[in-house]
Amino acid sequence: MLDFFQVNEVSPNDRLGETISSLKHQMKRRFNAVIAIIRDIEKSQTKPTTIMLQQLFEQASGDSEEETFDFGTPELISESEELNYYRDNYFKIQSEHQAMCNDLELVLNSIKPVKGTFGSSFLKLEISKKEYQELKNRIENVYNHNSTEIG
Repeated sequence: MLDFFQVNEVSPNDRLGETISSLKHQMKRRFNAVIAIIRDIEKSQTKPTTIMLQQLFEQASGDSEEETFDFGTPELISESEELNYYRDNYFKIQSEHQAMCNDLELVLNSIKPVKGTFGSSFLKLEISKKEYQELKNRIENVYNHNSTEIG
């Protein structure tokens, strides 16, 4: 027991720690310092940033109110013209669908199963590069070159 006092250079008559009230006082000072730092950050950084953002949003909302678009007067079409338009589009889509079905049938008929020597079996597509490019171009034409214009 005496070794403890000698190693730590403490006398048995000395006090080892502070009182609880002094620790409370020290903690209150530290908390007040932290609160002061946070308030300073609010004043110098957060509030000016908030004000700038509000001004930007006010300017943006003011700009959008000024813009008006004039789409013109819609062109009225008769019921028969509308019916003809939709009928033509229906037949066009039907013919494209039939062409795609024919292309799919061509591809499915060109597939041959191949047994692997060391691994599992797989399917092989037996068409020429020219046929492959033509098929690819037809598919791209169907999906990428449809117009949405009326008339």
